[in-house]
Amino acid sequence: MSLYFFRISTGRYSGASDQPYEFENRAAAWTEMTRVCANLIGSIARSLQPNAEWYMDLLDEDKKLIFRISLLSETGASGGCAG
Repeated sequence: MSLYFFRISTGRYSGASDQPYEFENRAAAWTEMTRVCANLIGSIARSLQPNAEWYMDLLDEDKKLIFRISLLSETGASGGCAG
């Protein structure tokens, strides 16, 4: 079993879990990360501002990045959305 940490960042704010999570391997940690993101993404998307980003990282026991899932909003060249 290996230890992993999750970190969520939005803009300039970032916070990693203080307590590690134990998973059998990276594949199991990835599966849990995608499950957690699936549960969070609806509420995050509803409050996301233009030109903003949100991401969740999976870190190893040394808190080095293994995986990242990102949600990015961008304004087009005209400054608005086509409708």
